[in-house]
Amino acid sequence: MPKAHDEAPEVPQEAPEQHEGSGGTRWRRFALVAVPGFVAAAVLGGMTTQGLLAASFAVSGDSFKLSADSFSGSGFSQYGDVANSVDGSSRAVGLSTVNSSELENLCLSSLWDLPIGEATLVINAGAESPVEGSNMVIDIEQLQGNAEFSAIEIGRDASTLDKAENGQGPEGGFGLQADSITVSDMEMTSWAVSSGSLRMTGLNLAVKPGNHECF
Repeated sequence: MPKAHDEAPEVPQEAPEQHEGSGGTRWRRFALVAVPGFVAAAVLGGMTTQGLLAASFAVSGDSFKLSADSFSGSGFSQYGDVANSVDGSSRAVGLSTVNSSELENLCLSSLWDLPIGEATLVINAGAESPVEGSNMVIDIEQLQGNAEFSAIEIGRDASTLDKAENGQGPEGGFGLQADSITVSDMEMTSWAVSSGSLRMTGLNLAVKPGNHECF
């Protein structure tokens, strides 16, 4: 996951249908878009703190997909940032921080191009008991699903975000935050993820020949 940088590109939003009520805001087919990937180091966790909560490793050049029947979290913030790859390229991402999170029926996949052909790392967990994460930081390329937020603030200065621990961005940057976030039928593509802790009940990890991505 990348370090924070001086510039924070604005993260576009698509909100075709909006409902308000009970202190929350709902979008049907909610999408956050920035630009490519995710990385298998997500399984290992390992949060680092360098001014703000962001991982210090350079991301791989391979995309990583994650799906879940339900993703819920408390203390959510997001602002624009840049993911730097080992190949020297850079990509815009929505850097998202969640204090605590649960994922039901998690599928996580990474497609590999090996000398013997394509293969897919597939990780499944949380079918009976949710996957639990703390102090999670995600570089989001795209997030799609049905989302509901509680007490959401959109367009707040990234340096003043205070609902996620150490989830502040650069001064003058576009930011959004909420007391809580819930996304059903979630499909996510990202460059990297780190977590202070990650509990994966019913873990099943397999490397399968061919393309077997989560979506």
